[in-house]
Amino acid sequence: MKNLAVSVCLFAVLLGPCLAKKPKEKPEWAKKDITDFTDADMERLLDQWEEDEEPLEPDELPEHLRPQPKIDMNNIQGIDPENLQKMVKKGQTVMSFVIVDGDPDRDRTDQLTKLWQGSLHNNHIQAERYVIEDNRVIFMYKDGSQAWDGKDFLVQQPECKEVMIEGKTYYGKHTKQFQEESKAQKEEL
Repeated sequence: MKNLAVSVCLFAVLLGPCLAKKPKEKPEWAKKDITDFTDADMERLLDQWEEDEEPLEPDELPEHLRPQPKIDMNNIQGIDPENLQKMVKKGQTVMSFVIVDGDPDRDRTDQLTKLWQGSLHNNHIQAERYVIEDNRVIFMYKDGSQAWDGKDFLVQQPECKEVMIEGKTYYGKHTKQFQEESKAQKEEL
């Protein structure tokens, strides 16, 4: 029994180096000087480095490679379209375009939207803000499900004319368009 154990250990020690990866002949592109590498050569090199690495966690992946959230199709019936959009856009970047009412200059728009951004942050809604015109601003939400919560806050502001998310326009509560829309909806009922 003792001889068998020694034989197995000896066999494992001798066989280990034989089974280990042996360096193969380098491909033609690997023999080049690093300064002569093309983009394709650099991609191959990166692929080789990542070959033996563990896969990244879903939250560490780039947004376009992250798995889509699972949606329970049984609960979709009777659900509000905005809530459905929130579920679908969870974890994705969503932009909303906001128009400030009146004829503000760029500084006034910047001041006003900075206050709005601070209020959103205080409500745990993370949004980045980019002034693109004198009266237009982009609010970018890293978690798209927060965009509709942000919209609900923004349309309540007296200086907000409209918010557009995913091609749908929502008018500010203090605008003429919102009043007309509300009146039309009441007449339908």
